[in-house]
Amino acid sequence: MSVNLTKGEKFDLKKSTGGSFKKLIVGLGWDVNKKAQNRGFLARFFGKNEHFDCDVSAILCVDGKIRSNSDVVYFGNLKHPSEAVEHLGDNLTGFGEGDDEQIMIMLDKLPSKYDKIVFVVNIYNCESRKQHFGMIENAFIRVVEADTSEEICRYNLSDNYSGKTSLIAGEVYKSNGSWKFNAIGQGTEDKSLNDLENRYM
Repeated sequence: MSVNLTKGEKFDLKKSTGGSFKKLIVGLGWDVNKKAQNRGFLARFFGKNEHFDCDVSAILCVDGKIRSNSDVVYFGNLKHPSEAVEHLGDNLTGFGEGDDEQIMIMLDKLPSKYDKIVFVVNIYNCESRKQHFGMIENAFIRVVEADTSEEICRYNLSDNYSGKTSLIAGEVYKSNGSWKFNAIGQGTEDKSLNDLENRYM
């Protein structure tokens, strides 16, 4: 049975599954609100492509820091060298039901030096498109046990993110030998994935 989390709440993934899981899927989803959809329709009518393209990335950390460029898994680097973390594909529009983008995590393959995986979302070309997270709704991040497709926990990102161009949605981290999920939901004004990476340098 899935647990709905609140902002800042931490959840022990090991306890929820009896410690038996080895493979997780972290899914993120969102809907473009009607106002942004209407603006996009008018822009396309006048010859400009204004899709709302949110990009999900996973940042692997050692002692809370990025140690290598390859430790950022995103649409341009779909699989970590360890093969323990894999991006399952880029959604260019945000349309459709369920998860818009997913990250697979194979904990039994993850080298022990990694103690945190942060899940961030940024808007592609947010400045030129004049887009921000106040233009989306029904955003969420959830953790699923991959082998059973059972949702373990979910966090609905319900804050007012108007003017925010990136999100630190949540993180899976190791504490005292146990993997936990932290519901962060922090909106930022970072304009790119590189800006978000700098927070973990």
